[in-house]
Amino acid sequence: MDLFSAHPTEPVALAIGAYWLPGFALPCMPLLWQCLQQHLLAHPAQHMMTPMGYPMSVATSSMGRWGWVSDAQSYGYSAHNPLTEAPWQAIPPVILQLAAQAAEQAGYARFVPDSCLINSYAPDSKMGLHRDKDEQDFSQPIVSVSLGLPAIFMFGGAKRSDKTAKIPLQHGDVVVWGGASRRFYHGVAAVKPGTHPLTGSRRINLTLRQAK
Repeated sequence: MDLFSAHPTEPVALAIGAYWLPGFALPCMPLLWQCLQQHLLAHPAQHMMTPMGYPMSVATSSMGRWGWVSDAQSYGYSAHNPLTEAPWQAIPPVILQLAAQAAEQAGYARFVPDSCLINSYAPDSKMGLHRDKDEQDFSQPIVSVSLGLPAIFMFGGAKRSDKTAKIPLQHGDVVVWGGASRRFYHGVAAVKPGTHPLTGSRRINLTLRQAK
């Protein structure tokens, strides 16, 4: 269901414990983007395989003590980049501060993520409905930061069959969910072709979690 005919400027409650913070990341975007570019030079995004044996349409990299990984056996977290065997680089202070501030805005105090998944979407790539369930502590929220091309974020409920709200995310938007909605289904519709002044023909999403 489409709930929004225009991009809001104030926080929007999506569900119990879930909030859309339009433009929240824009003030720190120049430094954030500089850190992200440097990271991707050392840890380029790669198309990992799903346990069903198919390459993901979205390319991924990670920051933090734990990086999200996928292979023919399972999804999970690893302290090392499977492509290079090198440890993931630390999450830069600007991103840690943004995550903590966004979480606090949504009612979650003292959020300190140990994992930052970087998803790079080319045009037509997407993320199917799924739940974040590979973490050990579900009391901690998830903070999602959008950069570059716009995308439709689908936010559902506790069951895959629940109706989804279609959230038109733009560059700099942040979504935070936790508490009662921590394990709600969510996904990203196929990204439409376009060009953004910062990221070019890509949408980049940062997903910050407390993995372990």
